Amino acid sequence: MRSFLGMLQLRQGALALLMWLAHFVEEHRVQGGNCWLEQGKNGRCQVLYMSGMSREECCRSERLGTAWTEEDVGSNTLFRWLLLNGGAPNCIPCKETCDNVDCGPGKRCKMNKRNRPRCVCAPDCSSSTFKGPVCGSDGKTYRNECALLRAKCKRYPNLVAQYQGKCRKTCEDVRCPGSSTCVVDQINNAYCVTCNRLCPELTSPEQYLCGNDGVVYASACHLRRATCILGRSIGVAYEGKCIDAQSCNDIRCPEGKTCLWDARTGRGRCSACEEDCPESRPGDSVCASDNTTYPSECTMRRAACSLGRVLEVKHSGSCNCKSGPLPEITFNAQFTDIWHVSVQENSCKVMLKF
Repeated sequence: MRSFLGMLQLRQGALALLMWLAHFVEEHRVQGGNCWLEQGKNGRCQVLYMSGMSREECCRSERLGTAWTEEDVGSNTLFRWLLLNGGAPNCIPCKETCDNVDCGPGKRCKMNKRNRPRCVCAPDCSSSTFKGPVCGSDGKTYRNECALLRAKCKRYPNLVAQYQGKCRKTCEDVRCPGSSTCVVDQINNAYCVTCNRLCPELTSPEQYLCGNDGVVYASACHLRRATCILGRSIGVAYEGKCIDAQSCNDIRCPEGKTCLWDARTGRGRCSACEEDCPESRPGDSVCASDNTTYPSECTMRRAACSLGRVLEVKHSGSCNCKSGPLPEITFNAQFTDIWHVSVQENSCKVMLKF
């Protein structure tokens, strides 16, 4: 009897302990909500990070843009908010001011017109000693290094300054920093590159590349090294060993590339053909190896694909020819399916686009 009473008291004590624990958990339960990576311009939370998080947990990272919603709703409601309503309502941003906001290098926190903190590009240009134009790694000339840093911050995270001065079409007058070397690519743009003089001695046949110079290179590394030492672009004709091709019919190009024949060297190469070209601007025109002036390098490459033969840039601007008015052209049905017409006048050809 005494043993039975002891067991009963033990069970009652355990039950009381469980009830106290349940009450404690309920009293100290962390309120669940949804953590979001950004608050949209419409004031709603967008880009869900994690559900079932308290505001304290969500905002612990102090990341600008992070926001929190209190409603603990199901996945169907979240999906409807994001798909139909442009985000979750009752969005509470973690940061209301710029206090203790770290935007990272080249940026600073600023309150916008809606009185919300935002990270904006503000590169530190105080250490820049050269105030003139610089050539970027994207082949574009920037007004100064500060303008390049702003472009890097806004759109191109990998953008760097290659050399001082405007971007050039030749290595003449290009001074590359450090141990880098000037190299001219296939469309005569000058770049500063670092020559990698160490390449693996042993390679597999799958790595072989046929260069546009008709030389077989053991790998892409060997081709880059040869290009750097030569100082101008060699380019890849196609993968594998070079073959004794008589025409483009003997060369198999991978999907997305077309074989173009180089009548000067008697060799073919696989090239990617561009579907469309941006509107050309004054100063974009180039003189090609067929002595034709094209509105831009892009239109020259399109013409090369249309003709099935290699065209290269001889120099920027129009080809050297006698000035004078172009002959009058009468357009008729035969031109309806042709995107360009070649007009020859005094040994100078100009490609007209329609």
